[in-house]
Amino acid sequence: MAYKERHNRATEMWLKFVIWREHHIKEKNFVILLSLVVGIICGVAAQLLKYLIHLIASVLTSHFSDTTENYLYLVYPVVGIILTVLFVKYVIKENISHGVTKVLYAISRRKSRLKLRNTYASLISSSITIGFGGSVGAEGPIVYTGAAIGSNIGQAFRLSPKILMILVGCGAAAGIAGIFRAPIAGMLFTLEVLMIDLTGLTVMPLLLSSIAGATVAYILEGYSAEFFFSQSEPFMTSRIPWTIALGVVCGLMSVYFTKVMFLMESMFKKVKAQWLRIIVGGGLIACMVFVFPPLYGEGYGAINHLLDGDAGAVVNGTFFYVDRDNVWFLALFIGAITLMKAFATSATNGAGGVGGTFAPSLFVGALTGFLFAFIINNLDLGIELSQKNFTLMGMAGVMAGVMHAPLMAIFLTAEMTGGYDLFLPLLIVSALAYFTIQCFTPYSIYTMRLAKAGDLVTHQKDKAVLTLLKIDNVIERDFREVHPEMSLREMVDVISVSNRNLFPVTDSEGMLKGIVLLDDIRNIMFRTDLYPKMHVSRFMAAVPAVIETDMPMDKVMEIFDKTNAWNLPVVENGKYIGFVSKSKIFNSYRRVLRHFTED
Repeated sequence: MAYKERHNRATEMWLKFVIWREHHIKEKNFVILLSLVVGIICGVAAQLLKYLIHLIASVLTSHFSDTTENYLYLVYPVVGIILTVLFVKYVIKENISHGVTKVLYAISRRKSRLKLRNTYASLISSSITIGFGGSVGAEGPIVYTGAAIGSNIGQAFRLSPKILMILVGCGAAAGIAGIFRAPIAGMLFTLEVLMIDLTGLTVMPLLLSSIAGATVAYILEGYSAEFFFSQSEPFMTSRIPWTIALGVVCGLMSVYFTKVMFLMESMFKKVKAQWLRIIVGGGLIACMVFVFPPLYGEGYGAINHLLDGDAGAVVNGTFFYVDRDNVWFLALFIGAITLMKAFATSATNGAGGVGGTFAPSLFVGALTGFLFAFIINNLDLGIELSQKNFTLMGMAGVMAGVMHAPLMAIFLTAEMTGGYDLFLPLLIVSALAYFTIQCFTPYSIYTMRLAKAGDLVTHQKDKAVLTLLKIDNVIERDFREVHPEMSLREMVDVISVSNRNLFPVTDSEGMLKGIVLLDDIRNIMFRTDLYPKMHVSRFMAAVPAVIETDMPMDKVMEIFDKTNAWNLPVVENGKYIGFVSKSKIFNSYRRVLRHFTED
């Protein structure tokens, strides 16, 4: 009882503070302050996530041999997935996979509202998954965690959905900045991937959150870059043709990675039993990690080996250690890892693990860039490409393609490696990779799921505003229903008490059968001799089209354009609900557009 009283007293005091803030601190100034708070908290969360992953992985693998195979690789990933599934099922009790996609959905459909448990759910579950060897990345989970932190802080202060969207972006930006020590990339992530517009209201909060998240990382980890890279070979203009070729190769590799991910995802969805998904997915990832240890976890160790010029170390801890100096075997081994990463990532998530595709795209890009230069150098073409430089360029290229975010890929690669001197080739590779994958799919690996369902907010204002409109908010329900067996007299009686000139025709179960237009019966409605003879079934008309209650608004507008109708009935499984009119949609559109673009 005492606890309840203390809780009620604390809630009352908090509400008083919230009301005081609303009257004394301007919203724009308050958002700036909250963006700093969100940035600091998310920076700490990012560091905690990295620490937990590295702690678990080092405890489990620090005693492994580099010269022989390690059979515990067959056990760890499965154990990690089982622990993750148990945690999610019995503690979180909510599907938390595909974190970035869920953030996008929350922005477009849930008014940027994320649950409180999302502030820690992905952090803990992904630490277990990745630490035990799941072949996924920590960046998707930290984006979900950061977005949830921003959303819940905004909800605590009763802020509007527009401000919540900004704080969600701030949390995501700070998470990326904190985990990579890359503030510019964190901000660009929210613009290109989360597709939050850069306006006078958003620019400063996003920037401050990114800086705060990165500053926390610098304080706790030091000022060294995420990956060690020293440019020992300058980039020369004579290498531009090879850079262009790498851009196309990275684009094609992005297509491959994306297609494999969605193919595997659809296959795992068909497996309904959770225990069977664990066996199949866990078995696959365990076998792949055992044969190819660089697939363990995020794979950043392999990237560091390539950037350090020690490609042979990628073969450490495998059956093939003795062949590490064989040039073409090394190329074959790295090529196999590059192709297998997409299968390993999708198997981890499909089995129930929690992780993102951010790190896997970096991993695949690094190996693609290295392999491209390595093969060219060993074909006796009279050309010598810098394998370290091309590794770096490959990272930017595949990330730009997979995420459809070329600017973020460029700045993230430069910030986390210190490779600013390679800015021109990074631009070339990223732009070409992005252009190449655009030829195959207009959506990123994150947005494709939402785009298919019509739930995606984009930078195209018309499309974005229509996406934000809800069909429930524009349905008009004041139409009087009539039935096929009703006589003309009964129809006239209904018309006399209605202020509409349109009448839905329904059966006894409420199923829509047609419509009656007042103009269509005006010439007979005053002929009393026809009252007992004529029935609604004789003069009702077919509807040109129907709107389903779960139909996205852009699809609704397409139907209006095709039918040239001004009013269309709304049904749910064939049952009449109401009508939607163009005028009501246009009025709602103008209202949301003002809210959407207001600074």
